[in-house]
Amino acid sequence: MGAVAAALRERGFVVTGSDENVYPPMSTFLKSTGIVLHAGYRPENIPAEAEVVVIGNAMKRGNPEVEAVLNRKLYYASLPEVLKQLFLRGRHNLVVTGTHGKTTTTALLAWIMTSARLDPGYVIGGIPKNLGQGALLNDSKYFVIEGDEYDSAFFDKRSKFVHYLPELLIVNNIEFDHADIFNNLDEVKLSFRRLLNIVPQNGMILLNGDDPNCVEVAQQVQPLLAPLEEVGFSPNCARRISEVSYSSTGSRFRLGEDDFEIPLIGEFNVRNAAMAISAARVYGVSLEEIRKALKSFKGIARRQEVRGEARGIKVIDDFGHHPTAIRETLRALRHRYAGSRIWAIFEPRSNTTRRAVFQQDLPDALKLADGVFISQVARLDQIPEKERLDPKAVMEAIAASGRPAFYEPDVAHIIERLLPLLEAKDVVAIFSNGGFEGIHEKLLTALREA
Repeated sequence: MGAVAAALRERGFVVTGSDENVYPPMSTFLKSTGIVLHAGYRPENIPAEAEVVVIGNAMKRGNPEVEAVLNRKLYYASLPEVLKQLFLRGRHNLVVTGTHGKTTTTALLAWIMTSARLDPGYVIGGIPKNLGQGALLNDSKYFVIEGDEYDSAFFDKRSKFVHYLPELLIVNNIEFDHADIFNNLDEVKLSFRRLLNIVPQNGMILLNGDDPNCVEVAQQVQPLLAPLEEVGFSPNCARRISEVSYSSTGSRFRLGEDDFEIPLIGEFNVRNAAMAISAARVYGVSLEEIRKALKSFKGIARRQEVRGEARGIKVIDDFGHHPTAIRETLRALRHRYAGSRIWAIFEPRSNTTRRAVFQQDLPDALKLADGVFISQVARLDQIPEKERLDPKAVMEAIAASGRPAFYEPDVAHIIERLLPLLEAKDVVAIFSNGGFEGIHEKLLTALREA
């Protein structure tokens, strides 16, 4: 939403916006573009002369601004509709989907094509450091876009990605997520089947051949008119990954007969890179250009991002909130910081992790750290008590495995309990898909003052 707002502003639109909580890095980026941000929702935030109101998919009936839009009979649209109608029609759209790895894969692919001077437009759900912004809406014939399976708006319950007119489609993986809109994994698979069904005959599907859910979904879409190639470690994959090795600075691997190196760590990131490489090859990017782009990739804000270091202790920010993403990030950090103790701090904030859906999965993921803190479930009043995640039970399950584990109600209590436990060379990985009360800077400040 923020990335497209900035792109529209660049095109000359006057853009304003509201959100419940406004926090970096997106808030500072938007302010730098001249966009006026309102914290909190009020009818008067919508200008009298507003011509189009783009309603985000987190908005519901009863929201003061939603009600004002309906009462004033204003023209409104979902974000995916705006993208489809204003930016995607008539283009070669490269759509990156999956439960995990969308942002990294999209950013890698956009950077490869940019580095190769193909000048793609793009929309990415984060801010890649190479590109400096999450969206570029230009007149190029190529458009790289992150395709989310979440619904489009309260008035359009289809997944966002069905609006994106995919020519080349990447499916990284399929797992259960978004428990507020999907009842089970079968409903998630249905959305992906609908997506595969709209890829044109002259398009291409790149599918994770190691993921049984991906393979099953593709088999259920018959006849599948678009060509499909599987990417992965399995012998059945047409584009097979092999000979993977990790160091403190990155990963090396072979894709088919070709060798590559990336400054990212972990199996998930190797597969993300393999998907981006495969897509770039479809559009004629040379191996030399791809290798150069991969080596120069600087990563994405809030993906294993080092926010600072004090007293020899590194503080890392990561957007991970699904157990699989947390597990893979912790494994990657083990490679990057071999010999260091890793502390995980987790805020249950997403619509799924606030619920008991991952009550068993979260302990299994978090106990890969040497010590764990979990905060109170965010927006607790919005979840019926019987459906809520029980963070104390998560901590008890981790403690039973021999790891120190603590439940604290807020950031102040977490920092107070954590500080005396930390030693030089420790790594503190903070997992949240929100601002988490600015814990990163608060912890760094406390370490410097201790």
